[in-house]
Amino acid sequence: MIVYPLWHVGHQNEAGDSGTTVHTDDGGVYIDEQDGDDVKFLGIYSSQDKAEESKRRARLLPGFKDEPECFVIVPYGVDEDTWTEGFVRVPHGE
Repeated sequence: MIVYPLWHVGHQNEAGDSGTTVHTDDGGVYIDEQDGDDVKFLGIYSSQDKAEESKRRARLLPGFKDEPECFVIVPYGVDEDTWTEGFVRVPHGE
């Protein structure tokens, strides 16, 4: 089974030229939480169409309507591992 999580990114990063905010890159939504971007989870949907409908509704709401192109829908398989390797913690500031 595939599900469709919907996210919105409120951009506050300074990743662009001269510290400007970057919203998209290479056709996708740019996300850098460590540089101030605020990622909000809106829900998980059973179809792409239902996720798109939720996105259409959210685009009318305060905050979301300020960045209407900054929604992300990424299909995920249920009962499948998505993180198959460990990780390393890097202390803040290094």
